[in-house]
Amino acid sequence: MPLTIGELARDLRLRVLAGDTDRRVGWVHGTELADPTPFLEGGELLLTTGLTLTDFESYVDRLVRAGVVGLGFGTGLSHDTVPPELIRAAEKQNLALLEVPRKVPFIAISKAVSRAVAKDEYAALTRTSEAQRALTRAAVRTDGVAATVRRLGQWIDGWVMLLDAHGTVVHGFSRGPDISREIVRLKAAGGLASAAFEIDGQHVFLQLLGAKARGFLAVGTPDALDAADRSIVNTAASLLALALAQSDAVDAAQRELRAAQFRLMRNGLHPAPPGPFRVFLTARPPEDDVFWAEVDGQIVVLANDLDDYTAASSPTHDVEQGYLEAQRAQHAGVRRFEDSVMSFVPDGFAEALLRPLDETSREALRVWLAHHGQWDPAATRLGVHRHTLKNRIRRAEEQLGRSLDSPGVRAELWLALNAR
Repeated sequence: MPLTIGELARDLRLRVLAGDTDRRVGWVHGTELADPTPFLEGGELLLTTGLTLTDFESYVDRLVRAGVVGLGFGTGLSHDTVPPELIRAAEKQNLALLEVPRKVPFIAISKAVSRAVAKDEYAALTRTSEAQRALTRAAVRTDGVAATVRRLGQWIDGWVMLLDAHGTVVHGFSRGPDISREIVRLKAAGGLASAAFEIDGQHVFLQLLGAKARGFLAVGTPDALDAADRSIVNTAASLLALALAQSDAVDAAQRELRAAQFRLMRNGLHPAPPGPFRVFLTARPPEDDVFWAEVDGQIVVLANDLDDYTAASSPTHDVEQGYLEAQRAQHAGVRRFEDSVMSFVPDGFAEALLRPLDETSREALRVWLAHHGQWDPAATRLGVHRHTLKNRIRRAEEQLGRSLDSPGVRAELWLALNAR
């Protein structure tokens, strides 16, 4: 940590005349300008002999507003002692004021602060390097993501949370407060990759993981992160983003393999799970140890039972039959195939009724009946002109040898087309 005004005064045996001596010195600057503030950045200990000073109160006010942490006044040159007006002004503004006798050259103060800054920077560099090595070792473990989160929490001495893209905590170290609102704000900010804020007395740093927003890293500490800790957090964020990207690649490959395995099951080229089982359609992969695959944007599960699903087949030993039944149940708006009227359609009924129709006629009939015989919506759905659709329906009537004006014929065809 940088030297405080008090520590510097004790080391060089300088007399403290006023102000807060607990503030830390970022740098030292010597000047005889009456207004040096255009050349300051804040955090400096300013050194002067007061050669051009007359209005001490205005001078101190300018320094305080510029962020100066202390003033060292050299005596034995232009002033034998520190002017009382300067002492009163410093006391009023709580600005640390040191008397620097002639025997203590300004360069000695600069060297002392420079050594302290260099020592602090070296310690920060060493700490950062050690932390980066520790985080890298954690990241290559089998439980690399969780281990990296734990190790980061140990290094920064605070809480750490790894959240998924939806803001749900995946791994945590000394779990912190609810930051869901801040995550929403960061998402809405567009190009922002990080944010810093205070919540429940904690300084929180929130980092987006990866360009595709795979998740978020949040850390909280009693005090704001210094440069070394920010570097450590950035290292952890990079390692976690890489781990999540690799995990996404593995997940994608596994999903492709599951989908291929399911296609083989449907064609009888790969053994299915021991039956009887149901084929479930659901929105998310199950947590149970059962076979599932992603097919046409939804999850297909082969299991005896499942709590969360949208549609299911009847118990079966045949994957293809079960998948078709689950699709029919979903299309009919029921959860189980047994609850659908399709389950009462006799075997062979659909194929026998539809045998005279070619595929073009069957598709035209299916869409036309689904739109209750309305020409324009059905034609739009098929991507053809309404007159083209009318010709196809007329040809279907000729192939069937039955009139589609009959509600009974329409009902039979609708059942057959949806039971296929």
